[in-house]
Amino acid sequence: MTEQQSSAASGIVLGANQYGKAEVRVVKVTRDTARHEIDDLNVTSQLRGDFSAAHLAGDNAHVVPTDTQKNTIFAFARDGIGSPEAFLLRLADHFTGSFDWVTGGRWEAEKFAWQRIVAHGEPHDHSFVRSGQEVRTALVVVEGAGGGVGGTGGTGGGGGDRTRHVLAGLKELTVLKTTESGFEGYPRDRYTTLPETRDRILATDVSARWLYRGAGVDAGFDYDAAYDSVRGLLLETFTEGYSAALQTTLFDMGRRVLERHDEIAEIRLSMPNKHHFVVDLSPFGLDNPNEVFYAADRPYGLIEAAVVREGVDSPAAAWEAVAGFC
Repeated sequence: MTEQQSSAASGIVLGANQYGKAEVRVVKVTRDTARHEIDDLNVTSQLRGDFSAAHLAGDNAHVVPTDTQKNTIFAFARDGIGSPEAFLLRLADHFTGSFDWVTGGRWEAEKFAWQRIVAHGEPHDHSFVRSGQEVRTALVVVEGAGGGVGGTGGTGGGGGDRTRHVLAGLKELTVLKTTESGFEGYPRDRYTTLPETRDRILATDVSARWLYRGAGVDAGFDYDAAYDSVRGLLLETFTEGYSAALQTTLFDMGRRVLERHDEIAEIRLSMPNKHHFVVDLSPFGLDNPNEVFYAADRPYGLIEAAVVREGVDSPAAAWEAVAGFC
């Protein structure tokens, strides 16, 4: 009896699996003119399909080496990267179209922004400084035949009927407003010591993922313009009006994005409350009219939610591929 047969007979079988090359750091410099452009990505490629023989019998006939996946990322970068979403779609179509047993997968990227150094009053042609703001994220998930939810994804790529899900996003976008925020009216018990306030600092690190639908699941879609717009809407909405709770602000930010972008099916946000506590200066004979604060890094409140369109299904396969809430 083979090991595979023995395992099956004992009621122990292979479950869901994927494999690939994680965190391939690829930097592409475009030198078409004297004014260079730079793309800096951290790319992960993971394949799904018929790999049972490798797990159960040591047969690698279907195992596309992870080193091959790494080399493919570098080779595809030679032709240009463009938006991270479009680059990942190219990789997904290649792997699912080139190997019959690869029925889907997961391709993810982080994009690190660089800005031109201003020298003598002018942006330099080939010298850059890393941007200190958010990290842009992108994720493409491909399901084999029979997967997916109609209306939230698109089909494409070689090798049969597959559903593609495209998620864009950002993380580590740190924002703060010095007033027009409060927290009151909450239930109190014997363990409650937090005082109510109508004037506090509201600060958070925004992490967001949004799922495209329709035209947004096409490599020809302008993902860069959409990203800039969504980022701007998130920041703009954070500034507006009085915030009764970080939950309120989170929902308003997500709602604004869906109102302005019909090609986005839903958006999920994770926003820690970066607490700033007023320091008691009375022992020193000083007042403190909400001007001196202690910024606590932990523990912190963690607010997370999905903002969705009523009646639009959410494809589980897309969100299951995301580590954590978003």
